[in-house]
Amino acid sequence: MITDQLDFSGRSVIVTGGGTGIGYATARQLARLGANVVIASRSADELEAAAARIREESSSQCIAIPTDVKNEDAIIHLVGRAKAEFGKIDVLVNNAGGTRMAPLEQIPTKGWDSIFDLNLRSAYICTREVGRHMIAEKSGAIVNISSGAGITGVKGGAHYSAAKAALQMFTRVSAAEWGKYGIRVNCVAPGAIASERALAAWQVAKLDPRALSGNPLHRTGTPDEIANMIVFLASDAASFVSGQTIAVNGGPVLPGIPDD
Repeated sequence: MITDQLDFSGRSVIVTGGGTGIGYATARQLARLGANVVIASRSADELEAAAARIREESSSQCIAIPTDVKNEDAIIHLVGRAKAEFGKIDVLVNNAGGTRMAPLEQIPTKGWDSIFDLNLRSAYICTREVGRHMIAEKSGAIVNISSGAGITGVKGGAHYSAAKAALQMFTRVSAAEWGKYGIRVNCVAPGAIASERALAAWQVAKLDPRALSGNPLHRTGTPDEIANMIVFLASDAASFVSGQTIAVNGGPVLPGIPDD
C-alpha cells in the first residue's frame, strides 16, 4: 500500500533551510512520518525553535545544527554531525536558497557569485558529502529545490534563474551517475509560494499575491503543498522516479482564449 511506502521510520534526513517555509514544512512532515531529522540554517534561535516544535508534534528526533551553507567547512561539519547522531543519512533535501532581484546591468560580480554559492554550490557540496555515505550504503534519496525561475526564467533574476537551471541539470547528471548505487536524485520547482518570508517581502514591495500566481488555480501555493511533493520523491512510493524536475506551480499558463 502507498501508505506503507510513505513510512520513514528508522530513516534519517537532513533538510537545509529547515527553520522556515518549505524546509520547515518538509522537516515537520518527515518527522510525523517517523524520520529522525536534522534541520540546518544560519539563524540558531529560529532553528532551535523550529526543532522544538517538530519534536513536540512528533515522536521523532529533530536536531538543529546552525549552518551557513555557503561555507564548505560548515557543510562538512553538518554532515559529519548528522552521521554521528543517527549512524546514517537516508535522505538529503537541498532546500536552502534565495535571491535579491536586480536588473542584469546592475548585478555586481560579487552578487552573482553569492547567488550561485547559495543556490547551486551549496547543493553540490551537500550532495557530494552526503553522497559518500549513501554510496557506501548503496541507497538514498536526494531532493533539490529549484524554482519556476529555473524553468522559464524571470526578469530581474538572471543570476537566480541561471543558478536554478544549473541545479536542475546537476540533478539530472547526479541521478545518471549515482543510480548504479541505488541513489535517486530529483528536483522540485515551486511556483509562487506564500511562505511567511515571501508574504513579508511581497508586502514590503507592495505586490499582490493574487497577481503573482497567474496560474489556472488563481492562487499562490503553500509550503505544505511543496513539502508534499518533496516527501513523495524522498519516499519508496517514488522508487522508480529519478533525474526529474517536477514543477509544483498551480498549472501551466498558456496563450490563447483568455479566461472569463
